[in-house]
Amino acid sequence: MVFRVKLLSSFFVLALTTFSHSVLSQGAPLNGVEQLRQFVKTVQSAQGEFAQQQMRTPKANEPQDKLKLVRQTSGQFIFQRPGKFVWDTQKPYEQKLIADGKQLLMWDKDLNQLTIRSASQALAASPAAILFGESALDAQFELEDGGTKTDLQWVNLKPKAKPGQSDLPYTKIAIGMGAGLPKALELTDGFGSIVLVVFNQMQINPKIEPSRFQFKAPPGAEVLRLN
Repeated sequence: MVFRVKLLSSFFVLALTTFSHSVLSQGAPLNGVEQLRQFVKTVQSAQGEFAQQQMRTPKANEPQDKLKLVRQTSGQFIFQRPGKFVWDTQKPYEQKLIADGKQLLMWDKDLNQLTIRSASQALAASPAAILFGESALDAQFELEDGGTKTDLQWVNLKPKAKPGQSDLPYTKIAIGMGAGLPKALELTDGFGSIVLVVFNQMQINPKIEPSRFQFKAPPGAEVLRLN
């Protein structure tokens, strides 16, 4: 899995302008940290779409003025606090990450394989868990104002020294806030790989049936249980 340089292509700039909802009350502060805290406090469930780009820094023999696109995916997400979410990748292949509060299920349709991990591993396994996995964001991260870029108020997240986070694969984590909603998530690992996720069509506090967080592997699928 794979931050912050000149990341946003025209596609993502266009995507960021599609948000029209706001969860902040009138007169709420514009600071990104306060927007993020307000979002975590008031939004108990949400659903929407995502577009994700995985990029890397250029090699010595490549043009140095821009990042290299490695992979591009898109799909839908839902979440419900505490600790439940579905990250449903639909293009260019079908994969699902489902956290039910106790387990993290990883379904790969092409491999016909279901991998089951403990919920404590969700943070390292999925960027979605940073925003949606826990309600106590301040308990996991130091939140720092990252300034304004691409018309968003950015928040830098620095993991606190807690058991189970020592293997967090990201060296940099940032969330771009606008109109009270997270609109972008940037992640960088120690090898210079970058993931940019843009959120679209986010619906706030919808009623979500418990069955949405359940998944049963089809007959004949391989099931792996990892500690």
